[in-house]
Amino acid sequence: MKINIEFPRKLLEVYNDACKPLCKKLKLPQTAFDILMFLGNNPQYQTARDIVKIRNIKANLISINVEKLVKEGYLRREEIKGDRRKTKLIITEKAHPVIKEGQQLQQGFVDQLFDNTTQEDKKIFIHVMKNMDKNLDDILKGGN
Repeated sequence: MKINIEFPRKLLEVYNDACKPLCKKLKLPQTAFDILMFLGNNPQYQTARDIVKIRNIKANLISINVEKLVKEGYLRREEIKGDRRKTKLIITEKAHPVIKEGQQLQQGFVDQLFDNTTQEDKKIFIHVMKNMDKNLDDILKGGN
């Protein structure tokens, strides 16, 4: 089976284009918006290092944009007890409306991706993605 490697590139390109009007309205660079959305959607991740690792965004870009978000009041830093080198990134009240609007945009984007798809096909797709996710976890753990 041949997999189209263009799909992930197009998906990211179209998603970034969908975010541009909201980023412009909020006066936030795309990377800053992505950081807020990542933290808002994934509360188990709380450090800049997590964002670099999981989102694969360059550390200097994360640093610059986290600083901007802290300065503008969207994030605050909190020391992690027992490790002076690490700080948690905490979402502030100011960030909540941005994250809510971003989540609405993300849901609309996902809905648009599933246009012209039956509910049954959507269920099958989600089931297959869950299986693939489990398989990836097993591979990462050294299984299969």
